[in-house]
Amino acid sequence: MFGKKAIAQEIGSLIGAGTTVTGDISFSGGLRVDGVVRGAVCCGEGEKGGILVISEHGTIEGEVRASHIVVSGRIQGPVHAAVLIELQPKARVQGDVQYRALEMHHGAVVEGLMVHIPAEGRAAAPKLTAVPVVAARAETTIVKQA
Repeated sequence: MFGKKAIAQEIGSLIGAGTTVTGDISFSGGLRVDGVVRGAVCCGEGEKGGILVISEHGTIEGEVRASHIVVSGRIQGPVHAAVLIELQPKARVQGDVQYRALEMHHGAVVEGLMVHIPAEGRAAAPKLTAVPVVAARAETTIVKQA
């Protein structure tokens, strides 16, 4: 959906491979995580901007909030993408994912609820109830209206 050049121009901060950060991180603009973050990672700009890229070797253990999130690595915690989340083939998310738009590649795994956030001006989403189902190869969650 977005070209790599556009993403690269927006990234202003990097947590490099081999680096572990313990504690919450608030960023503006763009952040790329190649290392490990143990704490919440949130964009201070809210829905107005902010891109977070978690590389194939990157891991976040905590809440994640940004406008645009690209995941190639791992997230253990709830995720809130105000605009778009891109789940690349090696992405692994353990936690509920809230998103307005979703791009999920073959091979990406989400262990949790996936909840669409309606665009402004649309009716509120119905109340959802999670029903866990165990599939042959992976645990899946089916959502039904209450």
